[in-house]
Formats: sequence, C-alpha cells, structure tokens
Amino acid sequence: MKRLFVLPVMAAVLLLGGCLPSIGPDKEEVIQETEEQVEETVMIPDVQVKDTFYRTLLPLKKSASRGLVVSNIHTKYDIGEAEEGLLRLSAQHFDPKNYFFQEGQYIDKATASAWLARSSTNEAGLNPPEAKGEDAEESPIYLAHIIEQNYLTLTDDKKVRLSGVSIGLALNSVYYDKGGKETEISDAVLEKQGIAMADKIISRLRAKEGFQDIPIVIGLFKQEKRNAIVPGAYFATAFADKGKTSASGWKEVNERYVLFPIPADIDNYRDINTKFNSFKQDIDEYFPSFVNVIGKGFFKENQMESISIDIPIQFFGKSEVIGFTQFLTDKVKNYFPNIDVEVSITSVNGPEALIVKEAGSDEPFIHIYGY
Repeated sequence: MKRLFVLPVMAAVLLLGGCLPSIGPDKEEVIQETEEQVEETVMIPDVQVKDTFYRTLLPLKKSASRGLVVSNIHTKYDIGEAEEGLLRLSAQHFDPKNYFFQEGQYIDKATASAWLARSSTNEAGLNPPEAKGEDAEESPIYLAHIIEQNYLTLTDDKKVRLSGVSIGLALNSVYYDKGGKETEISDAVLEKQGIAMADKIISRLRAKEGFQDIPIVIGLFKQEKRNAIVPGAYFATAFADKGKTSASGWKEVNERYVLFPIPADIDNYRDINTKFNSFKQDIDEYFPSFVNVIGKGFFKENQMESISIDIPIQFFGKSEVIGFTQFLTDKVKNYFPNIDVEVSITSVNGPEALIVKEAGSDEPFIHIYGY
C-alpha cells in the first residue's frame, strides 16, 4: 500500500560556470521518498509561466495509470481536455501560487483497470454487470477512464507533502457495444451514475493509509462521440474535505466547446457565428484560392473565453506567408479584442505561422517558422 511521507527540503543554488555571471536560483531541490522508501532528488522550477499554471516537480513522474488513457478515451481532443479541464477545477481549491503539480501516483494501472471493469467480471468494478439480449441497452459502460492529479505543498518548516488530490471521471455519452451499435446515454443518467461512482472512489481512497486528511476534488467529464472534432467538457464538480468519505456541494460546470462556423439556425451562438463568418469572408477576399477556416471556441458560463483557429494554406513563398500573417493579425485584433485567440497557419510543409493574442492585449505574439 502506498504511503504518504512528509519530507525535508534542501535548498540549492545553481550557478552557471565559465565567465557567465550568476543568475541566482532557478530551481529548488527537494528530497522525496518513493513508495519503496528510496530517497530521490527532485526539483521545483522557480519560474511560473502564468499565474494560472502549476509548477511541476521535476523530473516528471508519469501517471501510474497513464497507459490506459489512449485505449479508454475516444479522441485526442477528449484526452487533452479531460486533463486540462480538471486542472481548472483543481485551481478553485488548490491555488497554483501555493501548490505544485504531479501526475497521479496513487491509483495504479491494476487498480484503475479493476475499477473500470463491470461488477460482473471484477468485484471492484464500478460499471454495471453485463446484460444480454434486449436488456443490453440498459447496462452500458458508463465510466470510461479515471484521471488522477496530485497537488503538493511546501510547509512552513520546509517540508514537501501531498496536500490535495483531484479525480476526473470520464463518462461515455455514447456506448458502443461489441457489434458497433450505439446507445446514447442521457445527461441525467450520466450525472446520477457519476455521483454514485464518485462516492465509492472517495471511500476507497480514504481507506488508503495517509489519505484520511487529504482534500479531494471530483469532476464529471462527458466524452464526445468517437468521430467528434471538438472535446467534451466537465459538467459537474464537488469537493470532499478532510476526513469526508463522500463528496458534497455538487454544482454544475458550465463549460463547452463549439466548432465554427456552425449552422445558421443555432440561436445560442448566432452573433459569434456571424462575426466568425465575417472574419472568414475577409480571408476569402484576401486569398483567391480556397481556404478552409475552422474555429474551436471555448465557452464558460455561456461566454466565449477563447478560440483557436486553424487555417491551412497553399502559399509557396515566405513573402506570401509573411504578408498573409500580417493581414490576419490585424483582423484578429479587430474581430476578437476581448478573448484569447490562437491562430495556426499551416501548409503541406507543416506549420507556417502562429498568432497568439491574450484577451485585452493590443500586441499579439507572432511567430513565422523559419525566421
């Protein structure tokens, strides 16, 4: 059984050799004891790229159940969002200024596989027993994957310890049986099943030595269909404080991704879709041959917070790429002034240019590959 240890810290100052001047400490070395109780030296980077980003213990330790994610989650988009979305939920409880991130180390591959199984094949299985014939649709596999994230802190007496755990439950919105038949699962059923499974997982974690006083964040993630080109999203979250064997305070997570352009008859995004189509029309007028412009918008509380736009082109000269990138930068500033924007320009040769603009900023970051 995995134990949690409180460990001493050793400060370290890294100096550059040769004639270069010292730039001061950029990492802090700590001693971390592994499950086998062997001491290892790890480092905490001093640089934090953004206030909303967690600093990660180095060298990176892969998730104990990482090998399961590719086989259990339908698309690469869902794989990324299941992890990134859980980071956003975690930040509401574990402040990135004070906590350090580490991939999950306490639910190993064998344990995760057992929990993901049907209860008819493994007594620890959280999915319903398999049914046959007409009853098969009544017992789909709800739980596809379990994402674990660990959050660590440095104490006042300079010790590092596990201080929080987040668990994401990736749930199937569509169940595909062995014959390929699709069974859609309603949001109400997903929520009911997810909450019941969350309480079982919290209770099992509490039974582990050292987990009694570890706060646990739970998130329920709805996977998209296999052929989806936008990710699913978390739709509910709760918190189990120290000593609690079940989650409380369940609340809705109002997040989703939308692909642009969208059909004109979808009222919820009419204004934004009109703006995106105008942006696309300006590109079509600039570029005489066909350009397929696709946008992926991220919405939180019904407001678009960011959009990533992919533009494949057929330019053959760098001067054309430079001119087109400058043109696009101006359009991005005009059409999307108050949201985060990332525009990726590609060709058959690979990436050509990147434009990144933060919400409210007048000066986007521009990079043209090869320059």
